[in-house]
Amino acid sequence: VQLVESGGGLVQAGGSLRLSCVASGSTFSINTMGWYRQAPGKQRALVALITTGGRSTNYADSVKGRFTISRDNAKNTMYLQMNNLKPEDTAVYYCYALDRRIMNYWGQGTQVTVSS
Repeated sequence: VQLVESGGGLVQAGGSLRLSCVASGSTFSINTMGWYRQAPGKQRALVALITTGGRSTNYADSVKGRFTISRDNAKNTMYLQMNNLKPEDTAVYYCYALDRRIMNYWGQGTQVTVSS
């Protein structure tokens, strides 16, 4: 499974961005997908997860009510809609996938910078 993120960039506080993650390869084996982020000097942390079919989602407390995770299985694509962005949301955002064999996959990351 290969994952490629896009959609990062520079935005002012209060603005919005939508990240995309396109999966390729053995996509039929993917179960859970999600987004993690890593700010400078900090560990990589969970942002949001979504199960197959999008029936179940989970969010970090810091993004609840502002971020929305979704997936389009027909397009092998996952999204993260980020609204009301804050400077503390600045980080490299990574796409994540877990397959049925409990193998983890990561994208290369996309930078999100929120200016105050």
